[in-house]
Amino acid sequence: MDLIKNIFCVGRNYAAHAAELSNKVPTSPFLFSKPTHAFVEASGQEISLPGNRGPIHFETELVIRIGRPYEKGIKLDEIIANMAIGIDFTLREVQNELKKKGYPWLLAKGFPNSAVVSKFIPFPGIDELKNRNFSLLKNGEKVQSGNISNMIFDLQTIIDFSAVHFGLGEGDIIFTGTPEGVGEVASGDHLSLMWDESVLGDCIIKLSDKVSP
Repeated sequence: MDLIKNIFCVGRNYAAHAAELSNKVPTSPFLFSKPTHAFVEASGQEISLPGNRGPIHFETELVIRIGRPYEKGIKLDEIIANMAIGIDFTLREVQNELKKKGYPWLLAKGFPNSAVVSKFIPFPGIDELKNRNFSLLKNGEKVQSGNISNMIFDLQTIIDFSAVHFGLGEGDIIFTGTPEGVGEVASGDHLSLMWDESVLGDCIIKLSDKVSP
C-alpha cells in the first residue's frame, strides 16, 4: 500500500442520503477530514471499532487516490492514480449531538479504523465509473449501492474545490460521498466492499471498549 497522506471526505453528496438523515442538500461541496490513524485496509481481517460510544453506522463510498500535485485545469485522468471502495464509519449519536451544538464532527468521524478502504485498483476513467456500481454487502446481503452519476458534485468539482481550499497532492485520498441506505453495524458482521460483482475488500467487525489503529 502506498503512503496515505490526507484523508478528505465529502458529506451529503447524494440527495437521497441527505434526505434520509433530514439534512439540507448543500449548495457547494461540504468536506471534513479524518486523521491518518482512521485509515485501515480491509483485507479479510477483524477490525476493531469502539463499542461504548453508541451506534456506529456504515457509509459506503467510492474513494479516489491522488497521484500527483494539483495544477489548475488538470483533468481527472491526469490526477487520479487509482480508486477503491471505502466505508466512512460514523458514531451517529455522537454526530447528532455535535451537530446540535454546532461543533466539528471529528469525535464522530475520526476515531481509529473509521476509514476502512479496500485494495486500490487502476482508475478506469469517468465513463467506466458511470457504467458500474459500488456497493456494500453485510453478512451476504446488499445493504447499500451507489453510482457516481447520482452525485450532487462530480469528481472534477470535488477535486478542484479540495485543492483550492486545502491543497491536494500525491497520496491524498478522497471519500466522495455515500448514497442512501446507511445503517448500523454489530460485532461479528462480515462486510464486503463491492465493485459491481467483484469483491475488492472485506472485513469482520469487532466492537470493543479498547480500540487502537
